Amino acid sequence: MSVTVRVPAKVNVQLAVGGARPDGFHDLANVFLAVGLHDEVTVEPADELSLTCTGPGSDQVPLDRTNLAARAAIALAGRHGLGDPKVRIHIAKDIPVAGGMAGGSADAAGALVACDALWGTGASRAELLDICAELGSDVPFSLVGGAALGTGRGEKLQPLEVGGEFWWVFAVADGGLSTPAVYREFDRLSPEAPEPVASSALLDALRTGDVERLAATVTNDLQPAALSLFPSLKETLDAGTAAGAVAALVSGSGPTTAFLAADEAAARAVAERLAASGTCRAVRVAGSPAAGATVLSGN
Repeated sequence: MSVTVRVPAKVNVQLAVGGARPDGFHDLANVFLAVGLHDEVTVEPADELSLTCTGPGSDQVPLDRTNLAARAAIALAGRHGLGDPKVRIHIAKDIPVAGGMAGGSADAAGALVACDALWGTGASRAELLDICAELGSDVPFSLVGGAALGTGRGEKLQPLEVGGEFWWVFAVADGGLSTPAVYREFDRLSPEAPEPVASSALLDALRTGDVERLAATVTNDLQPAALSLFPSLKETLDAGTAAGAVAALVSGSGPTTAFLAADEAAARAVAERLAASGTCRAVRVAGSPAAGATVLSGN
C-alpha cells in the first residue's frame, strides 16, 4: 500500500517581524496565502526509514533524517509508540527549493498526513497541528492551506476569508538564501523592530478579493535583509514591475520573488516578459488560494 499527499507552496502577503526573542525566534504577524504550486509526498511500507526525491532542485534536498519529511514521520511514530518508522518517503518536487515558499515545510506536512493515513494512527487535526508546530513555524500552515494569519513565531494560525482569486508570478533565483542568515541580517538592520501587527487594510483586501488594494498593502519586513545578502534580486523586482506586475516583493526569506498580477492573463504576460529579462532562472504562474495537504491516493 502507498499513500500520496499533495501540498501547496505559500506566499507571505504580509510578513511583519518583531525583534529577536530570548529563544532566538521572532514574533511575527505573518499573512500566509497558499498558492497552486505543489509537491507530492508518497509513503509506503519499507524495512527502514528512507527518503528519495525527484524534480527541480532535488539535488539540494537532504535525504537523511534532517529532512523535515523524515522528522515528521519520526515524530508521528514516536507519539503512537511505533518505534523507528519503517517507511519509504518519496518527494516529487515542484515547489522551488530554498526559495522562501515553504517547500520543506510543505513536505513535512505531506509526510505527516500520508503516514497518518498509511499507519491508521487516526491522529486528530489538533495533534497533527501540534506536531507541525514542533517541526517548524511554517509547517502548520502547509497543513491547513487557504489563507491564515500566523502569530507567535508564525505557528499560531487564524483562518482568513478570501473573497476572490489572486494570480501570481514567481521568479526563481539562481542560488539560495539561508532563512537563519536572513533573520540575522534583519536583526542587524532593524535592532529596534516594533511589535508586529497585521494590516487591517490588507486583511480587508483579501476578504473582498480586491487586487488593487492588496497590491497597495503587501509588505515583507525581511525584504531589506534578503536584498542586502542577495543584491541582484532588486533587478528581478524591477523587471517584474516593468513587465506589468501590480506588486512585487521577495517571498518570505527569499530568494524567490513574487509578483501580483491583475488577473490570470496578466500573470501569464508578466511571466513571459520576466522570463525574457534574464534576471531569473525560471518563472512560474499560480493562482491562490489553494487547499492545504490533500490525500490524492491510497492503494
